[in-house]
Amino acid sequence: MGLRSQSPKVSTQRLLALFTLIAQGGITVTGSIVRVTGSGLGCNTWPQCHDGSFVPVAGAAPWIQQAIEFGNRLLTFVLIIFAGMLLLSVISAGRRKEIINLALVQVLGIVLQAIIGGISVLINLQWWSVALHFIPSILLVFFAGILFVRVQEPDTGTITFNYPAALRGLAAGAAVALLITVITGTMVTGAGTHSGDADIRPEDRLQVDIVEIANLHAHAMYLYLGLTIGLAVAFVAVKTQLKIVKLGFWLVAMVVVQGAIGIIQYNWSIPAWTVPVHVGMSSVCTALTAVVYAHYARRQGSALVTGSPAGDEKRTIIHEDRSNKTAKN
Repeated sequence: MGLRSQSPKVSTQRLLALFTLIAQGGITVTGSIVRVTGSGLGCNTWPQCHDGSFVPVAGAAPWIQQAIEFGNRLLTFVLIIFAGMLLLSVISAGRRKEIINLALVQVLGIVLQAIIGGISVLINLQWWSVALHFIPSILLVFFAGILFVRVQEPDTGTITFNYPAALRGLAAGAAVALLITVITGTMVTGAGTHSGDADIRPEDRLQVDIVEIANLHAHAMYLYLGLTIGLAVAFVAVKTQLKIVKLGFWLVAMVVVQGAIGIIQYNWSIPAWTVPVHVGMSSVCTALTAVVYAHYARRQGSALVTGSPAGDEKRTIIHEDRSNKTAKN
């Protein structure tokens, strides 16, 4: 039966939320591959790839650059399919407004990102347009992480607070520090060596001292690391659930790995292979930060099949109707 006949189970919604989260992080990695390979103008217009064609054109640009940029654009459709299916599933299940809104943010955010990406191509990858293209992606990863946690909760029932409100503030502070780290990171990129296309002029890059902006980015990362360490240790001190303690220390470990990659980039003049890894780890850290933050308050109730009482009732009625029809036959 389709989505219109019965409400999707929580397990289905959870899987779609996980796919959306992974795809949101994955497209940031493919976007970084576009940048470090100089393929940003492999498709030199938007929404078409080249004037008069929605697909690559032989000779219009090096074939590998066209393939990389066009492939990145195609991944947007994969992402919108996952996000669209997720939105339809939570609507069909009659989930609470918070979950539906979070799913809607994913769909609308993907559309907005496609437009921003198109604009950045049309203005020849100005550094600030590339930065504006990346920051919303990280925000979408964060909200996808929140959604992944929320979609697994029943819509009704009691709310359980898993750690003190003061630690929620600390988790929020870590998220803000992460955002500052991401913003300063885009500025490092804007002033750095990987512009996205070989024909982009130096005067179109961010005109700041690369060492100074890299140090500012590093200090933001140290702040983020310090807050996550404090959060993880505090989880142990207040004896919160072992699951949350593990999440806290996994977050610390991923931030340490991310910091190590950044140090390698700084000392080795940003090797190309480190950029997709660094970007991918940004999404990992963002997703974990969101999951840790979302665990502050969790709902517990009886609507465990679809997540909503109406969805559970709908599935029960359909099941009983099928059983009656089978008995009559």
